[in-house]
Amino acid sequence: MNNLGPNCMCHNMRLLLWKLLLPLVFLCLLLIAVLVLLVLAVRFWLQSNRNARRARDGRLTVAFFHPYCNAGGGGERVLWCAIRALQSRYPDINFVVYTGDLGVTGHQILEGARRRFNIVLPRPVQFVFLRHRLLVEPGLFPHFTLLGQSVGSIFLGWEALTEFVPDLYIDSMGYAFTLPLFRYLGGCSVGSYVHYPTISTDMLSVVREGNPRFNNPDYVTNSLFLSAFKVVYYCLFALLYGMAGSCSDLIMVNSSWTLDHILSLWRSPNRTSVIYPPCDVSAFLDIPLEEDGDKKCHSIVSVGQFRPEKDHRLQIRAFKKALDRRRDGAAGREALKLVLIGGCRNQGDEDRVLMLRGLCQELGVANRVEFKLNVPFEELKREVGEATIGLHTMWNEHFGIGVVECMAAGKVILAHKSGGPKLDIVVPFEGGQTGFLAYDEDSYAEAIERILALPPASRLQIRRNARQSVARFSDQEFEACFLAAMEPLMGTLE
Repeated sequence: MNNLGPNCMCHNMRLLLWKLLLPLVFLCLLLIAVLVLLVLAVRFWLQSNRNARRARDGRLTVAFFHPYCNAGGGGERVLWCAIRALQSRYPDINFVVYTGDLGVTGHQILEGARRRFNIVLPRPVQFVFLRHRLLVEPGLFPHFTLLGQSVGSIFLGWEALTEFVPDLYIDSMGYAFTLPLFRYLGGCSVGSYVHYPTISTDMLSVVREGNPRFNNPDYVTNSLFLSAFKVVYYCLFALLYGMAGSCSDLIMVNSSWTLDHILSLWRSPNRTSVIYPPCDVSAFLDIPLEEDGDKKCHSIVSVGQFRPEKDHRLQIRAFKKALDRRRDGAAGREALKLVLIGGCRNQGDEDRVLMLRGLCQELGVANRVEFKLNVPFEELKREVGEATIGLHTMWNEHFGIGVVECMAAGKVILAHKSGGPKLDIVVPFEGGQTGFLAYDEDSYAEAIERILALPPASRLQIRRNARQSVARFSDQEFEACFLAAMEPLMGTLE
């Protein structure tokens, strides 16, 4: 009897556990079945909307997801050049742009593209205005910004998908988490043009090594626990980002640097290719290349949006050190000025400009630094044409359209020694030097002094090399490569 007691108890326990687990297993299976049916129902509803639209319009549609399409950066130039190329090649296909720019009309957006980039589309496009772009604003997520913006992009993508279901969806602004939404719920073919990976191995290195950056504040670098937690957070996010990105049928990246990171994260080498972004080099080729030895004032021009990663603070501080290095008099401080040209996307960018103006006052260089905000293309070209040096300071810039434009204009470029400028742009051309690279305040100031100390004939040769080297980044090269990459995907529509 004593031997039977424990056996009986174990048997009863097994029966009890089985009775408890069985309903739980059944409930889980039921919930999964309901979820699958719900997903299928949503997919059927969305595809029914698309079929109804097809029957009504009689045309297939390609949609670009670009919530900030009215901004004036390089990403927007890629968008409008891509649409222009596709419209010219495929006249029977409609094109849609999802945008969050609610304060303007479609006509004003296209006029802005013409004014800023000198781009005119063969025919109008349809705009779908999204009301909840706030969900991807970094200011909404002071902490866990990457995760917050990515989750926000899913909701913004859902709004876009329910407003209009395309046949082919292209994410042209880096919101990879929208790709599975359009592919699996919308039943669309999906492609992406990646300007900059949302997360990269370099970002992990910055946290591991305790280097302070604009996205790695001092209170994190000074705490072992917070640094370790951030590394784990980044690793988990990188895993999710890779899974989302791998849903893309076609992956285009803008530089060798971006390619390396996307291949390591998305792991889709057979679907990935480098398509250098279009730079309006032809618009700058009429700027004369002449010796500049008789210039009374040398200007240093910077072209780039006023975003934190562009590091305009470094430009101003390096400029201050360059001034301090130069002698007083006609060839000294009075002979040098800094011109910052760029677009402001939102209030955050405008506040940043105010902070930069304050820094100029603090360093005593306010009378030598000019800010040119949201200027038309003609004014940008004039300022670049009058400059001696083109300045770029972004660490790990994915490509650097502003760098290419300055080189096409025949300026001596001084760029950051990292990312696209280092790997793809400021590289020797037929054995000749095309520019200079630097990495901190002192090296930038030293490079500025060295450039200005060169004989005018030596500067002219570097400028000639630079101009000749950037032909591979022209609008025509981009359109040819972009259309070749898109052809298989467009073929699935036809």
